[in-house]
Amino acid sequence: MSHLIRVDVETNYLPDQSDPDGRRFVFAYTITIRNEGSEPAKLMRRHWVITDADGKVQEVHGDGVVGEQPHLKPGQGFRYSSGAILETPVGSMQGSYSMLADDGAQFDTLIAPFRLAMPGILH
Repeated sequence: MSHLIRVDVETNYLPDQSDPDGRRFVFAYTITIRNEGSEPAKLMRRHWVITDADGKVQEVHGDGVVGEQPHLKPGQGFRYSSGAILETPVGSMQGSYSMLADDGAQFDTLIAPFRLAMPGILH
């Protein structure tokens, strides 16, 4: 397949930046994007849907990630970290990256839902 982008996610709860009594739960996430296709591609835009345990949804749209629009050759990866703030100790994120391949093809890479959870809150 010429257009294949793999996305892996790691998450961490940040207790030192959180204030549970004030309904502020801060999470960091690290994303690894890898081009497993045969065509170089550039990450143009991101779209995130962040949902907390109360069903409150935040949508985030923007150019690139962390101020960059990485151009990935086949086999190449890009890793970055960012964060999210929720009003509940558990939530989820999912989204997509809009990609532009060197052959002119535009395609979306879907990011499967992943959980943001304060340790010990889920059994």
